[in-house]
Amino acid sequence: MNIDRTKIVHKGFVEEDLNPSLNLFEEIEFLKKKKNAVILAHYYQEPDIQDIADFVGDSLALAQQAKNTNAEIILFAGVHFMAETAKILNPDKKVIVPDLNAGCSLADSCPVELFKIFLNKYPDFKVISYINCTADIKALSDVIVTSSNAKRIIESYPLNQNLIFAPDKNLGAYLNKVTGRNMVLWPGSCMVHNIFAEKKLLLLKQKYPTAIVVAHPECQEEILVLADFIGSTSALLDFVKKNISNDFIVCTESGILHQMKKNNPDKNFVIAPTNSSCACNDCPHMKLNTIEKIYLSLKYELPELKINNKLMLDALKPIEKMLSLS
Repeated sequence: MNIDRTKIVHKGFVEEDLNPSLNLFEEIEFLKKKKNAVILAHYYQEPDIQDIADFVGDSLALAQQAKNTNAEIILFAGVHFMAETAKILNPDKKVIVPDLNAGCSLADSCPVELFKIFLNKYPDFKVISYINCTADIKALSDVIVTSSNAKRIIESYPLNQNLIFAPDKNLGAYLNKVTGRNMVLWPGSCMVHNIFAEKKLLLLKQKYPTAIVVAHPECQEEILVLADFIGSTSALLDFVKKNISNDFIVCTESGILHQMKKNNPDKNFVIAPTNSSCACNDCPHMKLNTIEKIYLSLKYELPELKINNKLMLDALKPIEKMLSLS
């Protein structure tokens, strides 16, 4: 189906026919300077958005960058919880997003009311939450972690301290394995990392017998056991750059391939197959963001992400604790 992307309905705020001859890249650069704005983008965004961004990173790097920016406006090209984190760390700055519908299946898998009931069963447990969660879940946590720093932060707790890990059961199971802990896991997961196919991956390994398999720890265990290297998005990028191999099979969201190919033009990267014939390793939430929406978002400074002050203060404490340990 052909979609006319010159007409953008901007989450009920803006409807505008964009002139097809408009150079959106130049217009975005002009608006950034005029409004003292910065664009932060996750590695899973489409290539054009990664290229126009002032900073591209994973969850930890983006949180650190959001805290350190001097811009008056932060446009966050990622998903909703990432923009929430930026707002929590910058309560006096305006945080805007290209599309408010860009949510997260993992964050959505942990509704706050159900999580409160869950926590009541474990009154003496410390709560460690993956950054891929809502502000409401962060506010109920003792510390936030990313896939980059989770092992270090978990190991900072004494062995006799009981722990809960939320919301990703796959990442939690992997961390239990590498730390020797027995954290209680909330049963959430990421729709993208949950659908890589073990049998298809084995066949792909036969097709590329010298290829190195790299995987994000949000993948299920049967995928992780086939991986030669497991790490966060930034760790995966660093590994393939330093590794002498020429062929890599990549088990994470396909947006990461853009940076891998930019940094390693002579190497070959193949995205791992899924259980379906669709492009299911593209996060549908991440891909809601487009260059056109970024232009409109900067032009009208909408949609703006807002959080009430009490929730921001409650969610700030575990994020600050993470940053102090990172």
